[in-house]
Amino acid sequence: MAITFGDNQYGKAEVRLVHITRDGDRHQIKDLNVSSALRGDFADAHLLGDNAKVVATDTQKNTVYAFAQQYGVGEIEEFGLRLGRHFVDDFEWVTGAKITIEEYGWDRIGVDGADHGHAFSRAGGGTRTTVVTIDGPSAWVVSGLTDLVVLKSTGSEFWGFPRDRYTSLAETNDRILATAVTARWRYAGTDVDWAKSYADVRRILIESFAVKHSLALQQTLYYMGEQVLEAHPEVAEIRMSMPNKHHFLVDLSPFGLPNDNEVYYAADRPYGLIEGTVTRDDAPDPGRAWQSVPGF
Repeated sequence: MAITFGDNQYGKAEVRLVHITRDGDRHQIKDLNVSSALRGDFADAHLLGDNAKVVATDTQKNTVYAFAQQYGVGEIEEFGLRLGRHFVDDFEWVTGAKITIEEYGWDRIGVDGADHGHAFSRAGGGTRTTVVTIDGPSAWVVSGLTDLVVLKSTGSEFWGFPRDRYTSLAETNDRILATAVTARWRYAGTDVDWAKSYADVRRILIESFAVKHSLALQQTLYYMGEQVLEAHPEVAEIRMSMPNKHHFLVDLSPFGLPNDNEVYYAADRPYGLIEGTVTRDDAPDPGRAWQSVPGF
């Protein structure tokens, strides 16, 4: 029996970086969580303990900080592409890199009706993400967001599903629909206005959720993805994961009280998990874009 060494990668996970751009009293903040992973000729390290081609994970961490100081951060897609290309271009035995970034938003604190120049509060409404993959001369960018919690108090139905002896769920034509959206979209190229594209895709996802009269969360997921692709030709495909955050009417009849869709119990588990991909038919080949992307 032959034993062989297979695919592998290594890197530095979850490098926390806060970068402040100081322009007088008005500052800009970038709050990131950066992970790097390198692919290449690392067999000797595994088989012989020879570290001659191992770019230390501590070096990868320091590169994140140094690049932030030397070049600034900018949009997270730009930062990821810069880091990934550095590792592939500067170390001849490194053939590929994956840079995964989460960005935590901050809002300016308002004081006396005006935004404070250098005081912030943590923003809600989801975490921005990107995964940049470099493979030789090729590059792919998958951007997205996680934990975008949305709810509509009506405009949602669920009926017509099969019933068997284990089915207890009642059909409904009026229910609360709530979910925490994880969406990741693959760009067709890298010549993109990243900030503008991200902001508008996020807007479309939220507005599409709101306006679509839903007969199932699956239908809502597809509609949201369809609207993104119709508005953004630079997006090749979008993948979404949407847990159904169930809200059940509380039975108040034991207390002689009515409950006309007013009082609910918010259940955190178990929950339905709806996932799907919406792709344009002329999308370029994804290559390595989705390899090791969390959740898909």
